[in-house]
Amino acid sequence: MVRSLWTGATGMIAQQTNLDTIANNLANVNTTGYKTQVNEFKNLLYQTIQTETTSANGETKPGSAQVGLGVRNASIDTIFTQGSLLASEYDTSFAIDGKGFFAVTAEDGNTYYTRNGKFQWSLSQNGVMLCDSQGNPVHDTAGNSILLNGDYVTSRITVTADGRICYPDDQNNPQPIGVQIGLFQFSNPGGLKREGDSLYSQTAASGQPLNESTNNNLEKSKVIQGYLEGSNVNVADEMVNMITTQRAYEFNSKIITTSDTMLEEANNLRR
Repeated sequence: MVRSLWTGATGMIAQQTNLDTIANNLANVNTTGYKTQVNEFKNLLYQTIQTETTSANGETKPGSAQVGLGVRNASIDTIFTQGSLLASEYDTSFAIDGKGFFAVTAEDGNTYYTRNGKFQWSLSQNGVMLCDSQGNPVHDTAGNSILLNGDYVTSRITVTADGRICYPDDQNNPQPIGVQIGLFQFSNPGGLKREGDSLYSQTAASGQPLNESTNNNLEKSKVIQGYLEGSNVNVADEMVNMITTQRAYEFNSKIITTSDTMLEEANNLRR
C-alpha cells in the first residue's frame, strides 16, 4: 500500500505538468506563429515480486509477477502543423505557407528562428532595416540584416512569394532590388529549443538550418504579404484534453486516499 501511495503521487505530478502544458496552449491561442505543445508520458521501473519459477509439482509457471511504480513526463513535444492565415492591415506582416522559418539576430548576438512574421521597418543610421516586433534584425538569404538606403519609401515596398523585396519603377511596376528575405528549414524541427517571444534556437537534435534559397532538395515555402500565421491551437481539443487530465488527476488522488484508508484499517487491527 505504501507503493500505491507513491504511484498515485507520480500520477498527480505528471497530470499537473500536463495541465500546465494545456494551459500554456490555451493562453497562446491568439499568439502569432505559436505551435501547440503535447505532453508525452512513460512508465517508471517495475518491481519484481515473483520471478519465473516452478511450482511444488515441478510445473513451470507462465511468467513472473511485476508491479509498476508509476508514471513520469517523458517530453513536451511541439506540433509544427500549419496555422491559419489571418489578414493584417500592415504591409510588413508576412505569413509563411510551408515548413520554413524566418531568422533574426537577437540582442545577445545569436541567431534565432521564428514563424512570427509581424515585422516593421526601423530607421537606422544607414537607412531602414527590417526588424521583428522586438527590434531584432531580420536576415536575408545570406544571413545578413535587411538594410535599405533612405531613398526607398517603405509603404511602396512589396514582397514576392519567394521573399524577394520589390520596388516600383517609373511605370509603377514592382521590380526586385536584389534583396530576399531568408527562409530556413530544419531536418527535425521538433528538436528546436523554445526560447520565448516566439523564438527557437537550433540544437544538435534539430540539425543545422537549411537555406531554402540554396538547397534545391527542399520544398519551398511561400511568403504571403499582408497576412500573419495564427496559432495552430485547437481550442476544442485542448478543452477535451483538460477534462481528461482533470479526471486522471482525480483518479490518482483517489488512489492516495484509498491507500490511506486501507493503511488506517490495518493499523486498527491491533486494537
